[in-house]
Amino acid sequence: MNSFADLLSNRWLWVAVLSSTAAQLLKVFLILLIERRWRPGAFMETGGMPSSHSAMVAALTTGVGITEGVGSPLFAASAVFALIVMYDATGVRHSSGQQARLLNDLVEELRAVVREGFAPLPLRVLLGHTYLEVLVGTLLGVAAGFIAFSR
Repeated sequence: MNSFADLLSNRWLWVAVLSSTAAQLLKVFLILLIERRWRPGAFMETGGMPSSHSAMVAALTTGVGITEGVGSPLFAASAVFALIVMYDATGVRHSSGQQARLLNDLVEELRAVVREGFAPLPLRVLLGHTYLEVLVGTLLGVAAGFIAFSR
């Protein structure tokens, strides 16, 4: 039971989770503001502005850096983890989204030619992030980390 209490009181974990949640909520409200559409389902989607993964790992790394010191092995591990997540968001996952867009276009062209019996489901396009989306998510996470741990 003590381990569960420790989990519930783990500030580093909860600041990271709340930072990610804030990024997802911000995503919904940015869609409303920019596109004038209410899309609450965007809360559960990956991709888009800002990157919730980047916000999460940046908040964790900032909290660890403030509490354990930037010279600690734990900060180094957290920073490396954060960099891998952010690199993946703009690299592999972003490229996968671009490939999905191209494949969806090809499927539409084939559907026009074949017509009968050809009905594959479209691939998800918003998988990764642009550099700006990762940057904004990172800044959100760093801010959350400073707010939570700079006392």
